[in-house]
Amino acid sequence: MASSIPIPQKPVPVIAFPALVLANIFLAVGPVLVRLSDVGPIAAAFWRLALAIPFLFLLALPKLRAAALDRRQWGLMIVAGLFFAADLATWHAGIHHTKVANSTIFGNVSALALPLWGLLVLRLPMHRPQLLALLLALAGGGILMGGSYELSPRYLRGDLLCLLAGLLYTGYLVSVQDVRQRLDNWSVLAVSSLSGAVPLLLVSLGMGEKVMPTDWTPLVALALSSQLIGQGMLTYAIGWFSPLVLGLSLMIQPAVSALLGWMLFDEGMRAIDLFGMVAIAVALILVRLPWGARAGAAE
Repeated sequence: MASSIPIPQKPVPVIAFPALVLANIFLAVGPVLVRLSDVGPIAAAFWRLALAIPFLFLLALPKLRAAALDRRQWGLMIVAGLFFAADLATWHAGIHHTKVANSTIFGNVSALALPLWGLLVLRLPMHRPQLLALLLALAGGGILMGGSYELSPRYLRGDLLCLLAGLLYTGYLVSVQDVRQRLDNWSVLAVSSLSGAVPLLLVSLGMGEKVMPTDWTPLVALALSSQLIGQGMLTYAIGWFSPLVLGLSLMIQPAVSALLGWMLFDEGMRAIDLFGMVAIAVALILVRLPWGARAGAAE
């Protein structure tokens, strides 16, 4: 799989980077909506996919019908869906056992895993500005983590589940990035969502969770914001950026979660938390400069 993921050689569309940023902003709302839903955590993950699937296939069918995919590429999309299902199941379960900010921070360990994948497995070069951007983003995330994380046994289970989810999400992104070079984002997302929804429903029923909601509002909002808009834009952007840029962009989510925690749940925000957000913003600017993101793509 490692050698099959090319570094983008075409000029990056103007809308690709804004789409990547907006995707992470919408995805950061997910934990709040999972908390507000009145079904089990894995059932919430199922509805996130199931409610979005009809719209995804409506958008995907024209190109999906015309696509000439081999068995390996179909298999990659199914594997991506299984990774995504496992990620959502563990992450949604963890959200109920830790703070919203913690769930987003640990659930986005891909921010570190993806650049490491590119560096160690794909052997992509990392220039000094890129290294500085990575260190800045990790420092910013660490500052936010220090402000939100509470060393308490009652959060340990949730934090570990969210950490596992982040690693599974890395597998999903790697699988999707490969097939995204050959197929449009809606087709990839539709097939992977369908292959992920079925096991989520089976696991939820097997665990005896409440599956049918009394209030559909949080689940509909979850499907629209996280799956259709957030994941749709992220899947589009994946085809244009290296693992380093993708990984750094995930650090947007802890920053947005910290803001949501402050606005919705009255979680305190210190001046140093704002410094952490600025560090992440500077990292994203650095990695998009010509001698940052594009330098790596040119080699």
